[in-house]
Amino acid sequence: MIGTAAAELDAAAITEPRLRQDYLLCRELHSRHGRTYFLATRVLPPARRPGVHALYGFARWVDDIVDEPEPGVSAAEQGARLHNIAEDLERALDGHAPREPVLRAVAHTAHRYALPSDHFRAFLRSMRMDLTVTAYRDLAHLREYMYGSAAVIGLKVLPLLGTVVPQQEAAPHAAALGEAFQLTNFLRDVSEDLHRGRVYLPEDVLASHDADRALMEHCAHTRTSDPRVRAALAEFVHINRALYREAQPGIAMLEPVAQPCVATAFRLYRAILDEIEAADYHVWDKRHRVSDSRKLAAALPALARSLWARAGPSRV
Repeated sequence: MIGTAAAELDAAAITEPRLRQDYLLCRELHSRHGRTYFLATRVLPPARRPGVHALYGFARWVDDIVDEPEPGVSAAEQGARLHNIAEDLERALDGHAPREPVLRAVAHTAHRYALPSDHFRAFLRSMRMDLTVTAYRDLAHLREYMYGSAAVIGLKVLPLLGTVVPQQEAAPHAAALGEAFQLTNFLRDVSEDLHRGRVYLPEDVLASHDADRALMEHCAHTRTSDPRVRAALAEFVHINRALYREAQPGIAMLEPVAQPCVATAFRLYRAILDEIEAADYHVWDKRHRVSDSRKLAAALPALARSLWARAGPSRV
């Protein structure tokens, strides 16, 4: 694994020893917390992987500050930590050396690919929302949050992957894919989010099926389903699948060497919805995931397509 990681950094011409360690930390965060994404990233040419690891590692690091605080840390203290990170990142994006290893790696990636500072600000703004917002009125309210927490992730990754069309043409599809992935996470993690005091399923969708937060909390506590909640979850799956359809045309807009990576992530993450449907929307005692054999079946053909694309003229 270390040999592979070092080869990726060599291919990306990242040679400064401390910066290499910073990227390795991001890669470790990615491999430990984002197994599906990490597997898909392995299909990319080695030179493009460190930047993706940096972006995912940064997102995961900040997300853990919000979702997995140390015992006794208050929401105000979490907010202060996010404020300090935002200030440090702003300085880093302006060319000053940040203190945190993850910020050094992500700032290096941001400079290398000319990523807009506004995308990072939007992400941190949504992370701050998680400290105070525990429910969402409707899908429009939720998508306000998801713009920063998910859509901009797709937008930030897009320059790393490269496109065969003007980037602005592919951007809406990249943003939709980021949102689609996150909606799938919300469906998979309903019980876990309730434990943290949050409900991401919009209140109007729940209400249209005579469901509400209290009913969901009952399902989570008793680990039993309710037909009203199942109906709400089914509608949310329908909304999620529509976002995947909106995102799908963007895959063909990517450079050929990047298409297999995104297609693999697309298939594997969308397949989580299949698992949820097959379980009749029972999300209370199991974290639905795609089996390792199914992941391998998706990854191997993608790897072959990626190697074929890399063999073509002027491929990185």
